[in-house]
Order: sequence, then C-alpha cells, then structure tokens
Amino acid sequence: MLFRSVALLSHEKLLPGSQVGVRLRGLGYRVESPAEARRLVETAEACAPLVVVMDLESTTTDTCALIRDLRRSAAVGHVPVLAFAGPKTDKLRQSAVAAGATLVAEEAAILAQLPALLDQVLRVE
Repeated sequence: MLFRSVALLSHEKLLPGSQVGVRLRGLGYRVESPAEARRLVETAEACAPLVVVMDLESTTTDTCALIRDLRRSAAVGHVPVLAFAGPKTDKLRQSAVAAGATLVAEEAAILAQLPALLDQVLRVE
C-alpha cells in the first residue's frame, strides 16, 4: 500500500475550495476535510496531516480562532497552515498570521502558485 501525505483542507465556499482539493490530489496528497469547520483540530488530530490548507473566509466560523486552537494542540500544533482569502481581506489575513498561520496568500494566487506555496510552508528551517 502506498503512503500518501495528508493535506487537511478546510473551506466553506465551493470555489476555490474544491479546486484546491483537486489540485492537492493532483500533487499526490490524500485530502481530508472536517465535516464541520469547528472540528478542524479534532480532524487534524485524527488524520495527522502534513499541512493544513484553509480558506479564511467563513460565515459560520471564526477561522482565526481555529488556527489558534490548532496551535495549542500538543498533537498537531506544529503542522504548517497555508491560509488564503479573497481580495480586500487584508485585516483577516493579518489576523490569521497573528493567530499562527504559517503563510497567508490571496485567493487568486492559491491555485496558480500552490506547489510553490506548499514548498514554502513545508520548508524546515
């Protein structure tokens, strides 16, 4: 059986969320998603992802609080978080960095530059 690294993808909007999932699969990741965004940490602890990819824009969940909760987890607090949000979301993106996101990109860049962004967040320094 071939082991594939897990990418945990959390998104509320169909686009670009589903496209990011397809692209991650194309890059060889097994993509898991929480049944509900609020279960992000629980899902991460269960599937031990290599990376969390998260759409910051949500109408139902404080995504920055989820990032803070993830960082507090002894089991998965070290997992890099690649977050993204649409245009005109500077405050939200800054809040995500403050909450502990490893890298925050604009939504327009996430698909076009996904391999390079993943390389950047997965780089061990």
